[in-house]
Amino acid sequence: MTSAACQPLVTVLTPVYNGEAYLGECMESVLGQTYQNWEYVVVNNRSTDRTRDIAADYAARDSRIRIVDNAEFVDVITNHNLAFAEIGPESAYCKLIQADDWMFPECIERLVKVAETSEAIGAVGSFCLANRSVECVGLEYPSERVNGRELARLTLLDKVYPFWSPSVLLIRSSVIRDSNPFYREAGLHADVDAMYIMLRDLDFGFVHQVLTYVRHHASSMTAKDARHANTQRLSRIKLLVTHGGEFLDEENYRRRLEALLTAYYETLGRLYPVYCGKEFWDYQRSQMLELGMRFSYLRFWGSLLNDFVEHPRRTIRRFVRSWRPPKDRITA
Repeated sequence: MTSAACQPLVTVLTPVYNGEAYLGECMESVLGQTYQNWEYVVVNNRSTDRTRDIAADYAARDSRIRIVDNAEFVDVITNHNLAFAEIGPESAYCKLIQADDWMFPECIERLVKVAETSEAIGAVGSFCLANRSVECVGLEYPSERVNGRELARLTLLDKVYPFWSPSVLLIRSSVIRDSNPFYREAGLHADVDAMYIMLRDLDFGFVHQVLTYVRHHASSMTAKDARHANTQRLSRIKLLVTHGGEFLDEENYRRRLEALLTAYYETLGRLYPVYCGKEFWDYQRSQMLELGMRFSYLRFWGSLLNDFVEHPRRTIRRFVRSWRPPKDRITA
């Protein structure tokens, strides 16, 4: 193993709010890395549980660990951008690891090894274990480098998806420093948006090995947002509208947009009437307008009818379980 003095500096970041349940496991995985030239910054977003105490205990044991306490509570994307601001000029790479997740011992070493093969590689990913399933599959073995624009095209067409979680990526620090902010807005896929911008000019490295464990559970941001307002589907449409013109020809763009819109309205049909309040539907309409499209009630009711035809018993049970007195219902 190469001595730490000869290794590029890797800045490991964990933006966290109330992460006491798994933070210790996450931090242990950083300490257990075979790669040694790292600094570790935990950005504490005004946690009200034992998060800071846990981080402080580890910081007292290893001088490479430091804690940054936010002056006020911020949203999750802003907290990530505050963490990225901690990357100094001497840092060669950034390794984000969410407080719920952890890394296998060779994670950073393997990722850096691929990144160091070319300055044209902006980020490196790998397989990850997401609960019990292996994700980020689909890239050709044994190639360790993918053309950036080709990878963007493949992901927009849903052929591969190596961006399962920010925790799987090692990003060249200069890419982050050159972007202010790195995550442009508070969206569910702000991290993927940043990757598409990077892939315009840089390539993507990949290690064909499971290097990260990503924990998905009911309290995660993705789970809560998707349950609340169908944001997973909306976010994928937004990514296509924002970046599809850069990487796809007109025919592929049109077909992919139609497929995403079909999936979006089908999901709304399954969500109704569980979500039928004015706030929910106002959100759907406003988001579609932001994308330059009108919300189609025709497609929505068509999806609902189709769901009833294909699964009549399930649809009827859903309506019965969610029924409320008329005064509490708001017609969309």
